[in-house]
Amino acid sequence: MGSKQRLYYTPPTEEQFNELKEKTIEIWNTYDNEFGYVDEKVNSIKDIKNIQDNFIYMVAMFDIVNQRNLADKLSDETRQAVRERLINGGQPEYLINF
Repeated sequence: MGSKQRLYYTPPTEEQFNELKEKTIEIWNTYDNEFGYVDEKVNSIKDIKNIQDNFIYMVAMFDIVNQRNLADKLSDETRQAVRERLINGGQPEYLINF
């Protein structure tokens, strides 16, 4: 793995990971679950471990509008941890809401 990609795959602090997980689940739970879509998404997150790129995996589940919503719910530290990893992974800065 090249040095450019290292941060992207580096887990954040446990506190940042848990904050992101909590807020991600919170957003999913605002949606109608008539067809089980919310359950599917929440179940894929609730037991996820703080390894490799799972931090960014949770962010990538959302469209741009919900990424903005998520960013607004996070602490400055967690928002910065997401931002740094997205930049390191090659995401253009103008597309980053964190």
